[in-house]
Amino acid sequence: MHSFDSLAPRARQRRFGAVAGLLAALLCALPVAAAGATTSLEQVQSMWLQGQQTQALQLLRVALQATPNDARLRFALASMQMEMNQTDEAERGLLSLTQDHPDLADPFNNLAVIRAARGELSGARDALEQALRLQPDHAPALENLGDVLVRLAVQHYEHAQRFASGDKRVLTIKLNRSRALAERAE
Repeated sequence: MHSFDSLAPRARQRRFGAVAGLLAALLCALPVAAAGATTSLEQVQSMWLQGQQTQALQLLRVALQATPNDARLRFALASMQMEMNQTDEAERGLLSLTQDHPDLADPFNNLAVIRAARGELSGARDALEQALRLQPDHAPALENLGDVLVRLAVQHYEHAQRFASGDKRVLTIKLNRSRALAERAE
């Protein structure tokens, strides 16, 4: 996750150590919709880090009932859902955020992570390119795009190898190098 701390295509949200960074970044990254939102996010972060994920989610949902349009809280919920492998719910939340706040790069980045994890590499690339149009220096999106492009290269080299006639040595070298790079990125 992101400058909130984006999940990388291979579900880089490395368990909720990453969410700790995410939630801390959330406290600064988006405008506060309500006076109590910061406190709620801080409480959620604290509870999550203490292993109280269920209680943290409950507190977050209560805060969202009071301020349903708070982008920080909505992003935090989607990020936690990603961490808990509730990717369908997280995807719905992120899609909603991209529609309601099309100027925010982080939801596009995390949406790309979900798509890449599903093998939807073209959709992941599109979401990452949008994140980078919005924020060209978004380091997690840049890294994630590199990972997605390497995986796409492997797919294209494999496809080319099936149709190539004649000497395939150079193509095989490219394929093997791309596969090795893709494996290191995971």
